[in-house]
Amino acid sequence: MLSRRALLMQAAAGNKPRLKVTSIKAAPFRLLPESRFGARNFQSDSDPARSRWFGPFSQLAGSILVRIDTDQGLTGFGMGGGGTAAVHIIDHHLKDLLIGVNPLNVEMIWDQMFASTSFYGRKGVAIMAMSGIDLALWDIAGKHAGLPAHRLIGGAARDRVPAYFTGPNVELGLKLGFRAFKLTVNPGPEDGDAGKKKIVETLTAARRSVGPEALLMIDCLCRWSVPYTLEMDKRIADANVKLHFIEEPILPDDLAGYEKLCREVRGTKIASGEHEYTHYGFDLLLRQNAAHFLQPDLTWSGGLTTGKRVAALAAARSVPVIPHRGGSVYGMQLIISSAICPMAESFGTSEPGNELMELLTSPFESGYYRAPSGRGMGVEFPAEVLRKHGL
Repeated sequence: MLSRRALLMQAAAGNKPRLKVTSIKAAPFRLLPESRFGARNFQSDSDPARSRWFGPFSQLAGSILVRIDTDQGLTGFGMGGGGTAAVHIIDHHLKDLLIGVNPLNVEMIWDQMFASTSFYGRKGVAIMAMSGIDLALWDIAGKHAGLPAHRLIGGAARDRVPAYFTGPNVELGLKLGFRAFKLTVNPGPEDGDAGKKKIVETLTAARRSVGPEALLMIDCLCRWSVPYTLEMDKRIADANVKLHFIEEPILPDDLAGYEKLCREVRGTKIASGEHEYTHYGFDLLLRQNAAHFLQPDLTWSGGLTTGKRVAALAAARSVPVIPHRGGSVYGMQLIISSAICPMAESFGTSEPGNELMELLTSPFESGYYRAPSGRGMGVEFPAEVLRKHGL
């Protein structure tokens, strides 16, 4: 039996000739500067800053935009990660798998790309490159069907979702209408007792500002250890600062550590998955009971195909999915269609960025995001913007 998505695509296609990919291009761009994660100037061989310098290929500093053209004039755009390294993989490997194929076979193409890159990929830059391609293919599929992409994966479960504000300026978040907030905490084990006290003081002040009913979360950027996290969980709870979750306290590959934290924390929950890849990785997190909340980033964990597969796996275990930077036009396609996704993280709203960040931000109003209503991903890129980025 054909899936609902396949029936929609088939009905939209009618007697149209088979669609073919004629070209694929990718270009790097920076949504946020490399310097947000420190600098490459180190004081010694053991300087902790060495482990915190994430370079030009990670996160939003290493964004790429993928453009896929077809023989029938449909063009899809997708955001990926991995910077110039991911562009190289697309130009010298993945392009060979795309030219001439029917772009509507999105999930089949995903499986082919994953298998083809598996000897050097599976996680990291290869999947970041795949993410941009997958999102561009879903953009084409939606445009071909005359529907928003979220209609192809199950439709809208609701018309808007509450958002949480990521950033240090909670007062600004309050003015914008947010009722949930996430702060990045910089102190870690190397900062001793003074660092622990600073974290509690910062969170106490934030709780006072946002009020007792607002959700409050922290992101540790993988800088803590298991014992440190358990101690901070107790200190924060003893200070009567209720946290909704602690995000990525330890390195993402320490599944045993995450399982221990999920079993032993008492004052909060544990969120992870921002730096996990594909539904295979998230399935392992779920089977290990290594996260209370899953946080795939569709622009580098494998695209919308990964997102919908992760949502299905998580729903089977009743584990909420809160995509990293879900307020983007890409993240909202999954969130708006999945009841297992309770919130969207802010993206672009009040952030210093560029014209691409503005284009890729979903409609926001008074603490809520809506999915774009246009075909595909709902974004139209002006010609001058594409020329500026070589697309």
